Amino acid sequence: MSVKIKAVSFAILAAALYAINVPFSKVIMNNAEPTMMAAFLYLGAGVGLLMYSGVKKLSGIETKSEKLTRKELPYTIAMVVLDILAPILLMIGITKTASANVSLLNNFEIVATTIIALLFFKEAVSKRLWLAIGLVTVASILLSFEGEGSFVFNEGSLYVTGACLAWGVENNCTKMLSSKSSTETTIIKGCFSGLGSLAVAFFVGESLPGWKTIPVIMMLGFVAYGLSIKLYIMAQKDLGAAKTSAFYSVAPFLGVVFSFIVLRESPGVQFYIGLVLMLIATWVMIKDTADSE
Repeated sequence: MSVKIKAVSFAILAAALYAINVPFSKVIMNNAEPTMMAAFLYLGAGVGLLMYSGVKKLSGIETKSEKLTRKELPYTIAMVVLDILAPILLMIGITKTASANVSLLNNFEIVATTIIALLFFKEAVSKRLWLAIGLVTVASILLSFEGEGSFVFNEGSLYVTGACLAWGVENNCTKMLSSKSSTETTIIKGCFSGLGSLAVAFFVGESLPGWKTIPVIMMLGFVAYGLSIKLYIMAQKDLGAAKTSAFYSVAPFLGVVFSFIVLRESPGVQFYIGLVLMLIATWVMIKDTADSE
């Protein structure tokens, strides 16, 4: 298996692990408030990877990788701050606009990531990748569309767009750390973003979840955030921010599949149309990746 095809596998697996978050979070949210939920998901990612790293050290099977240095400090700080800021903007947007608006505008993240990668980080973006991103965007819009009149651009939409821009910058900052230890980066991202989100949760007056619920959220965070982020960073090392983000965008579709399995939610006809477009886009991206070697 070539290096880039292996990276594609990491990106798609990262999307699959993140997609698990959708149905299980819906169940857990009955016992946890939104910001607290986000905080303990991030903390689960950080603490889980910290324990994983400790076990590898004790067992003597730790793989050698470059550690973060002072040179990467600006990108590391930006990554953490943006991971706290983006969810806050998203939550404000959710309170000020319809859920359909939020779902539709969330698709802007992949576009923001690509444009920022092209303009500010001088990352090459091929014509085929632009085509794939266009197909992914259309497919994602179909998945989240709730009917005529479901989209109205308003104040809440501005906050959601701001969240997407923040995540677009964050994706590119994370790319600048991808040559370093993916485990160390995920630990920092999870622990510090989680603590920041926890502070925000207390500030806005949310209550801690029950003592039985917190470990469940953190375990979900370890799998759906921790392992997913680690694989995402590993994919970025060889694919770049734009292409990794494009492959990762299969997550909403996998989320629908997992929701059907776990929650017995049946997808509508737009899911199957979008799925065909997503499969075409994925084939285009894989072809572009293979031909670029």
